[in-house]
Order: sequence, then C-alpha cells, then structure tokens
Amino acid sequence: MKRGDGEMKMKALVIDGPRSAAVREVPVPLARPGEIVVRVLRVGICGTDVHIYNGEYLSKYPIIPGHEFSGVVVEVGEGAEQFREGDRVAADPNLSCGRCRFCLSGRANHCERWDVIGVTLPGAMAEYVALPAELAMKLPDRLNFAEGALIEPVACVVQALRRLKPETGDRALLLGAGAMGQQWVQALARSGVSELVVVDLAPEKLEMAAAWGATRTVSADRMAGELEDRRGKDGFEIVIDTTGVPRVIENSFQYLGPCGRYVQFGVTTEEATVALRTFGLYQMEWTLIGSMALNHTFAPALAWLEAGRLSVGHLVTRELSLEGALDFFRGDRRPSDMKVQISFE
Repeated sequence: MKRGDGEMKMKALVIDGPRSAAVREVPVPLARPGEIVVRVLRVGICGTDVHIYNGEYLSKYPIIPGHEFSGVVVEVGEGAEQFREGDRVAADPNLSCGRCRFCLSGRANHCERWDVIGVTLPGAMAEYVALPAELAMKLPDRLNFAEGALIEPVACVVQALRRLKPETGDRALLLGAGAMGQQWVQALARSGVSELVVVDLAPEKLEMAAAWGATRTVSADRMAGELEDRRGKDGFEIVIDTTGVPRVIENSFQYLGPCGRYVQFGVTTEEATVALRTFGLYQMEWTLIGSMALNHTFAPALAWLEAGRLSVGHLVTRELSLEGALDFFRGDRRPSDMKVQISFE
C-alpha cells in the first residue's frame, strides 16, 4: 500500500455504545514496528460481536468489532519481514504478554494484559486492520478467504476440546446446531465419541448435523419427551452448550450422567445466572468446564482445516456489506443463519 502525503481513510463499522453503531470513514492504520496491515477480505460476525453491540460484553466504546478475519498483507512494519505484501493471511486475534503468571503457566487467554483485536482493540469490520505480525499465519492455497475467516472459531473449539479431553466411547449431548455447534459435531465425531445427540429447533440445522456426524438429532421442542430416558444415571458422559441461553443451560444438567463433564461454550450475558442442584453436583461427581476464546490453538486449527479433517465452507450462509452488517446487528437475523460474514471481495 502506497501512502501519499495526506491521511488515508477507510470505511469501518464503529460501535459507539450499546445498540448504537454506524459505518463511517476512519484513518487507515499504520504498520508500527513488528506489525502488518491487512486488507480485510472476509470477516465473520460472531455472537460475541452481537453481545458487544448490545452492551453485554467487556468492550469499551467506541470499538471497531471483528475478530474472525482473513485478507491480504498490504504493509509490513520494521521487524515483520517474515511477511510480504500480497501474502494471504488469517490471524489469532488474542494478544498476551508472555510474562505474567497466567502466560507462564499455559493460561494465556487469562493474561493480565490480555487484549483482543475487535474486542478491546480496533478490529476487522473495516477495510484494513493492523496487527502484530506474530499473530498472523499464511493461508494455504487450499483454503479460500471465507474458510480462512473461520480458523479462529475452529481454534475456539480446539481449545474447548483440550479442556474437555473426550474419551473413546463417551456419549455426548450437544445443545445448539448453529455455526459453532456444527464445528463441534465434526470435532466430536473425529474425537471418538460413540453417541452424539444434537438438539436444535431448526430442522435444516439438524439435517446438517446428521450429515456431518451426529448419530441422532432431536428437535428442542420435543427434547423432554424424546430424552426422558436419558436423565440421571442413564445420562451422557458429555454435555455441551453452544447456545448461551440460560434456560437451556439450566435444563441441560438433568441429562448429565455420573462423572459427567459439562462444557459451557456458548457466551451468555455477564449477568446471566442459572440454578444448579448442588447435591447433584456432589453425588454425581460432575466436572464443570468453561472455555473462553482460544489459547495457542490457532495453528492446530489451521492444520486441521488444511488437512481437510474439518470442513467449514458450507457453514457460510450469508455474505453482507458493512451496511448490511449494521442491519444484522439491528435485528436482521434469521433462524436459518449459520455463519454470516462481511465480504470485501
């Protein structure tokens, strides 16, 4: 990118406060030492972005959201010479210091100086984004930009899998078959579970889950009847929530069997609570697992996709402009939506 004497401008979606956003012109970022500037070609809209728009997440305003992205390098800062202009890249959006007690004990996603592109730092719902070169990885030829922008979500699933540690033969119940749930379907099917029951309201999402590895699908409005015999000691070894809906979460514990592991993967609001029968936690010896973001799992996620072990291209069901993304945040969301991406291609 050749810069002239004047300040260059770009279009960006800026969230100014809860339920207040606009597309406006802002300065194109500069590549500082150790950084690259990427011309964004695809950026996914995540549930976290919706929480930021609604004022339900930790972001400070104003903020340019967007942490799932891919694009082309257009400027290389001093010390970032491992990249060249024209390189196709995607990036882990999480910045950690590498020096605090959490980073030094393998918990970088809890870094005392943790920052995230698109959450606490300017993100990729813009024509250009600047980032530390160490966060970027070159896209293999077999992955297009839409797939590249899905590496970050897959990396979140990899992080959760590492915390869950599925065992061969485990029986799993997955709540929610949206874009993240579909990635969980493929990941669990590859991880040795013997039974994978997927619950959702949308028939087309359940059909997709069945095609990609679910052994049984259940409509959420018939869950109580169809899974009546899977409560208590006949429950599942693994229960995973991807919905982030408190009433779904609270209801799910009755299906967790002895020594079962529960994973909270879906993002709730910060104030959300659920009731848990603590005697059941004691008697059934449950393990409760939270999984936030990713933790040095971007590279294995990329390897998984490059090898074709997971497929994600079919999850992109809508492509929007920045202006279309504004409408999406304001409520233009459809039950059939899987992954919605903003495209600059």
